[in-house]
Amino acid sequence: MSRKRTFRNLSLDLFEFSEPDLSTISTPRSQKSRGGYYTPDSVVAALTSWAIRRRTDRLLDPACGDGRFIATHRPSVGIEDEPSAAREAMSRAPWALVHKGDFFSWAANTKERFQCAAGNPPFIRYQTFSGSVRETALTLCSRLGADFSGLTSSWAPFLVATAHLLMPGGRMAFVVPAEIGHAPYSAPLIEYLLSRFEKVHVVPVAERIFPQISEDCWLLYADGFGGRSTAIHLSALDRFEFAPGPPAAAQFVGADEWRNEWNRRLRPFLMASPSREAYQRLTKEPASFRLRTIARVGIGYVTGANDFFHLRPSQAEQRDIGSEFLLPSVRNGRALPEEALTEALVAAWRKGDEPVLLLRLPREGGLPVAVRRYLESDAGRKASASYKCRNRTPWYSVPDVNVPDYFLSYMSSSKPNLVQNLAQCSCTNSIHAVRLRRRSDGSLLRQGWRGPLAELSCEIEGHPLGGGMLKLEPGEAGNIVLHRGLLTPDDSAAVHLGVRDLRRWRHIAT
Repeated sequence: MSRKRTFRNLSLDLFEFSEPDLSTISTPRSQKSRGGYYTPDSVVAALTSWAIRRRTDRLLDPACGDGRFIATHRPSVGIEDEPSAAREAMSRAPWALVHKGDFFSWAANTKERFQCAAGNPPFIRYQTFSGSVRETALTLCSRLGADFSGLTSSWAPFLVATAHLLMPGGRMAFVVPAEIGHAPYSAPLIEYLLSRFEKVHVVPVAERIFPQISEDCWLLYADGFGGRSTAIHLSALDRFEFAPGPPAAAQFVGADEWRNEWNRRLRPFLMASPSREAYQRLTKEPASFRLRTIARVGIGYVTGANDFFHLRPSQAEQRDIGSEFLLPSVRNGRALPEEALTEALVAAWRKGDEPVLLLRLPREGGLPVAVRRYLESDAGRKASASYKCRNRTPWYSVPDVNVPDYFLSYMSSSKPNLVQNLAQCSCTNSIHAVRLRRRSDGSLLRQGWRGPLAELSCEIEGHPLGGGMLKLEPGEAGNIVLHRGLLTPDDSAAVHLGVRDLRRWRHIAT
């Protein structure tokens, strides 16, 4: 059965959905402009079957790309701002109405309304989701009651703007990044959905829907626009398989529990309930404490020109730069040992002529001729023109240089690494700098970090990136829960099970 025939069958008889012939499904096309991959045909067929109930329903795809979703149903409207993709959508679905241009501008002004919506909104990170498009999107969402921060990615405002175009009782079904389970900017979206739909259903999928990229994707279904929800339906799947309707909800996540117990994150619900219950109970015990209560977690310094400001010992000697202007430093987490950075290891770096000496110059006062000569070299003139350097005074004085008590890895494949700084080194912003509030708490920190509760807390407080990496922002690191004693065998088993579950979802074997 050809793909074209499959789509026509879907549009002509919406009550006889069948799984499409997977042998006819083509490989997804090249990467979509500004953030996305075209959706596999089996996922398109499933999501449209979830959203569409009658052949007369009007379907909206707010970022229709090459027209895969609107090709499944004749009364369809698609929006696409990439001209070549819009032309392809018109060719694939000649019966559909395709608007070329920015979706948010169109959504803010259109009077059209729809019974359903489906699609795969572009995943554009906040760094490039900018300018007038971003301003229009955030202004529209704020007017609708969803206030996003400046760090939001584009897909979340896409869904808010789409939802408000639905008729009462309307439905929508979308591919969404797995970030819906943990990103702070996803919380305003979920709050908006809970306040506008009778049912909000999130479907995490462990096996990658787009195997050619490292980003994980989940599915989102919302039904009954104009109503309200007090719980989130959650159905975790090992792999996606076509089904004509959303899977049965395996869990009902109360909105208050999601807000108050789990800091508006759904990812903890990928663990078994004994793990969640043990974690919540242990965090409230007197023997448990947050990392921020005994230490401050911050980022290291930013030079603006690492190759210029980090010298090899041979370079420093050749240029006659004195040791009073040089501070041993850790440039990235790969250089760190497991437990302690010792003077012996730094000596080995020096012996290997590694670029580990930070040029640390004062903001005021005179500088030796040798240092001035280095600053005025070709490399110095190039460094001074870099963005960070030219926006500080003087350009050559690196700010925020300090010597922390511990280093904490920013990203890791398993558990983040906490390393004691016995060598009195500094670090760049690729590593977190941990400073004890009281020197006497060092042993307490080391003891708590070795415990299984800290390992699970890193998984819960941190957030997964593509490729199985776990990332910890300073605020997230400060929230890590440590335990000063031994856990009971039952609690230890539940905690280890939670670690295993969450690592499996970021494709890390334990």
